Amino acid sequence: MSDNKNTVKGVDLKKKYKKQGPSKEIWGRLRKNKGAVVGFVIISAIILMSILSGFIYDYETEIINQNIQERLQSPSAEHWFGTDELGRDIFARIVYGSRTSLSIGFVTVAFALVVGGTFGAIAGYFGGRIDNIIMRLMDIFLAIPGTLFAITIVAALGTSTINLVIALSISSVPRFARILRSSVMVVRDVEFIEAAKAIGANNWRIITQHVIPNSLAPVIVQTTLTVATIILTIAGLSFLGLGVSAPQPEWGAMLSSARTYMREYAYMTLFPGLAIMITILSLNLLGDGLRDALDPRLK
Repeated sequence: MSDNKNTVKGVDLKKKYKKQGPSKEIWGRLRKNKGAVVGFVIISAIILMSILSGFIYDYETEIINQNIQERLQSPSAEHWFGTDELGRDIFARIVYGSRTSLSIGFVTVAFALVVGGTFGAIAGYFGGRIDNIIMRLMDIFLAIPGTLFAITIVAALGTSTINLVIALSISSVPRFARILRSSVMVVRDVEFIEAAKAIGANNWRIITQHVIPNSLAPVIVQTTLTVATIILTIAGLSFLGLGVSAPQPEWGAMLSSARTYMREYAYMTLFPGLAIMITILSLNLLGDGLRDALDPRLK
């Protein structure tokens, strides 16, 4: 043994057995899940593609501009995914359409997370009558199917991206409220919360700095899965004509306009459908991987 008590045969024991931080442990478990890694890589590529699409393509001339002379062309070297009934390049519209689907999905989930998380944290921390009032209100919204609720709001307020975000956000709030409430009810009675109360910390400080940060694991998982659900709902509403307005590219709207030509020009529905499927699949794979990585019972 070496003279240094912390080394054995030149190996630094402190470095070798140094306890990893929680984030490193989670990342290590996530990397072992091949499905989660595949999902993370795919969704990262889609997000990067959506960010760069505004620099690659000009919206006015390449995305919505009609070119009847090149309409309904099959996939080729010039048009990788072919052209639609108005001569627009389908690949360019799918790439640009990823901005619409992802931006609406992330904005909707962010709003629902903030509002629903706030209600859930208050209900779970205080309990009693406050908890009962908030949860019964959430039950009222949960009793209405999310897609039907979104259709009702869009039909009442009119078809626009803002109204679509409002409709999907409101219908998603109860999910996050219930999940965060359950997590907060577990955390609120642990020792460090009691210690914070003992030193005189107010409720707002305890909730924001201690309770919520230690209750986010299931919320992170729910966030990825809800984004996938929102993207699918957007596509469904756009397919019905209640989502994103033309000529703005959106995968569901592209499917809707292509159904008339589906028999002779199957590629017009194939590629937008694949874009929806791959995006949702990658988000679900990532969500499942995060659920396993964040589950303390799997350590």
